Amino acid sequence: MTSSSLTSQSEKPDTFWRTLQTFNVTRIVVAMVMLAYVSSQSKGEIWFSQLFTGAETCGAYLLCAILFTLVTAYHRRYYMLQIVLPITVDLVAVSILYIGAGGAKSGLAILYLFPLAGAAILAPLLVALFFVSVATMVLLADSGYQILQSSPDISTVQAGLYGGAFFFAVLVINRLAHKLIKQEELATQRGRDLRVQMDINRIAIKDMGDGLLVVDPIGTLIMANPAAERMLGLSFPMTDDEPRHKLSDYALLAPITDALFAWESRVSDLPRPGAPVVGEAVFVTIKHTDDLGQEAAAIDWSGRRELAAHLKVRFAAVRMRELSEYRAVIFLQDVSEIENQAQQLKLAAMGRLTASIAHEVRNPLASISYAATLLSEEAGSQTQARLVTIVEDNVARLDRMIEDILKLSRKAQRQLEPIQLAPLLHDIVNDFKQTHAVAPGAIVLQIELTDRYHVWFDPLHLREVVTNLLSNAVRYASGRPGGMRLHIMSSVAGRLELHVQDDGEPISPAVRAHLFEPFYTTSSKGTGLGLFLARELCLNNGALLDYEYRHDVQGQNSSHVSGRFVIAFAPRDPLSLAD
Repeated sequence: MTSSSLTSQSEKPDTFWRTLQTFNVTRIVVAMVMLAYVSSQSKGEIWFSQLFTGAETCGAYLLCAILFTLVTAYHRRYYMLQIVLPITVDLVAVSILYIGAGGAKSGLAILYLFPLAGAAILAPLLVALFFVSVATMVLLADSGYQILQSSPDISTVQAGLYGGAFFFAVLVINRLAHKLIKQEELATQRGRDLRVQMDINRIAIKDMGDGLLVVDPIGTLIMANPAAERMLGLSFPMTDDEPRHKLSDYALLAPITDALFAWESRVSDLPRPGAPVVGEAVFVTIKHTDDLGQEAAAIDWSGRRELAAHLKVRFAAVRMRELSEYRAVIFLQDVSEIENQAQQLKLAAMGRLTASIAHEVRNPLASISYAATLLSEEAGSQTQARLVTIVEDNVARLDRMIEDILKLSRKAQRQLEPIQLAPLLHDIVNDFKQTHAVAPGAIVLQIELTDRYHVWFDPLHLREVVTNLLSNAVRYASGRPGGMRLHIMSSVAGRLELHVQDDGEPISPAVRAHLFEPFYTTSSKGTGLGLFLARELCLNNGALLDYEYRHDVQGQNSSHVSGRFVIAFAPRDPLSLAD
């Protein structure tokens, strides 16, 4: 064996070196037991009739065992040399004791099994068989010598049986050790692959655009990826030395918490372990509040155009065999960004048409409207009058669409002075009742006539926005008393909010996804610009118009989902928002 091959053996895994160290420690124990046994023998025994006494041999063997243990602990090089040399010393020491004790009749041949078993475990099979051959030759040589000395009851059969047993034991132990080493190498490789896969998953979860939250059945947060923290504006403690928090601990996450518990109330029995339960998507609105406690970080909304985040939330539950309870996975998708991108694309196309619409379309419409007026004066039958009415209605619709488009290009002026909100809303509602066929008591204004509600909002813009929302409410409300409601609420952060709600069915999530896009409408008489223009006017006045879902829990296992338009007014002078 060359020195280069010996040097390469230093690349052995730590498992081999730990096993070798254990073998060396065991050698020390065996040497101490042998020394104690030899020392307890009487001086008349044959141990002391030889050139080297048993005590001297065992003492020297113990010193060598300690030396080998120290070398292995502090000098992990030349692996094969650190196997071959100690086992050679083992065989020499055992051979001296075996021969000195009288050979086969002493029964010490069994001591050869310790170094031979170590060679079978730590060394290649060829090296182990070489040591077995040496031990067998010593046994046979001693038996042959005893026969030549005409010693009674001496036979080579016993030495041969010992040698055969040693060969068989070494083969079995070496094969078992080889199998265990292969299994350990496979387990090490699988562990390495698993760590790589976990690192890849961690990178993928960290860089994915959708937010991800993992909670237990009572809402305790287990994991959150950076996208979820960015969407929610929070920093969740994820280290073991920090206490876990529940979603209900954050006032900001109340919509998600309500939706989670409403979903869990519908999930009665989970399937077999490993099969996920996926829930339908719901839409929630996360609004900035200042009362989040010390657990949550301050929210930075300076980079958003809106004052709230509209999220699409999906739930999934998975029960594993190793867990006594399931885990709920919450997927978050910021649909506000998607809405903004779609809106920007439509605005870009609409901007190229705005300049030509005023001149190229309005002049023909004026001529058509004038001709329809003349025809209405000469209409002689109901059929002619109906056709003229259709022409006039469509001309009015086109004229409204043109006016709405032109309004988008007009810059809204900042309101420099606060206005009293309650009197203005009473005036807007009264005017709306007079100009629209609204049943008595159908609109309920839950606003006290007080001067403590002040907002920075252009009065004409607010009138147009509220009128637009009431027009939508009239279209879908039942018409019963109290079917439409307007009321002012104060958020946790102290921002005033105007809620406009009707008793009709809430807008479906599919329609909500396109609700504020220009030219999107579900009505044959609508232009698709009313809500878009209303939101733009709110944004120009430092406010936000949004449609929110509310989960109202009714009993233990049921909940009712309602929808409403919410205008969140600016908390202070819009001119100072950038300060």
